[in-house]
Amino acid sequence: MSAPKIKIILAFAAIYLVWGSTFYGVLVALQSFPPFLLSALRLLIAGSALLLYCVATKEPVPSRPVILTNMVCGLVIFIGGIVAVVWAQQYISSSLASIIITTPFWFVVLDKRQWDFYFSNGWIIGGLMCGLVGVILLLGSKGNSAGAVENGMQVFSILVMIAGSFMWVSGSLYLKYNPTSATVYSSTTIQLLTAGIFCLVLAFFTGEIQTFSLGEVQTGSVVALLYLSIVSSLLTFMAFVWLIKVRPPAIVSTYSYVNPLVAVLLGWAFANERISLIQVFSLILILCGVFFVNIPKYKLSNR
Repeated sequence: MSAPKIKIILAFAAIYLVWGSTFYGVLVALQSFPPFLLSALRLLIAGSALLLYCVATKEPVPSRPVILTNMVCGLVIFIGGIVAVVWAQQYISSSLASIIITTPFWFVVLDKRQWDFYFSNGWIIGGLMCGLVGVILLLGSKGNSAGAVENGMQVFSILVMIAGSFMWVSGSLYLKYNPTSATVYSSTTIQLLTAGIFCLVLAFFTGEIQTFSLGEVQTGSVVALLYLSIVSSLLTFMAFVWLIKVRPPAIVSTYSYVNPLVAVLLGWAFANERISLIQVFSLILILCGVFFVNIPKYKLSNR
């Protein structure tokens, strides 16, 4: 096989398997680190590593307005895309967390410039309805939990993840239609470090830092933290950015179908997590909804 083909295979393996294993990684890391501190360390480690890369490759320093724009977008994108998931996994399993794939739907709902295309296509409308039914069923399935308090926190956690997807897509769309002069590496560095510092402040004011005990940290949690920071948030992100340039985005987006399956299998195999039939049915509906929403994109990419 040629080198480019091997690189493409490895990049797809990364976004399929590494991002799919992120939910289990968070589960392991949460055994020693509280959620905001975990998010802070993850973002700061990834941001610092990417900063070193930018310095080594002599990436140009962005202007002050560009830095401020990326700081705000970093808060919106990474608080929604990472922190919301980490916080929610205190109350729901990694398998259940992986099922909440609402970002493809939010892209349709929030991308106003594409509404004429989106809402005139039967596949997309059907996908939105299918995904909505799946989410409603998933929320309703928590009514069988052991206690009212536990059930309430699980439902709230699902809503937090949905809101997090809303934030991630909002920030991403803003940057899409209001691109800055910064390179993807320098802008991502600013976003990661800004969100990391913000999470560190949250960890302080919520008392996480004061009650955190370094002596009680388990080795597995440290390994999980480094995995989430370097492998998932940095290396796999760079693979994703490269893959978008060499393959149609609609094909690259197929990671949305594989990630939940990987997460569910890891949760079942290593964390003894169980998923009910109604949750399996919800997963199928949501994945079908994502597939239907992307069918028009696949057709366009193959023309």
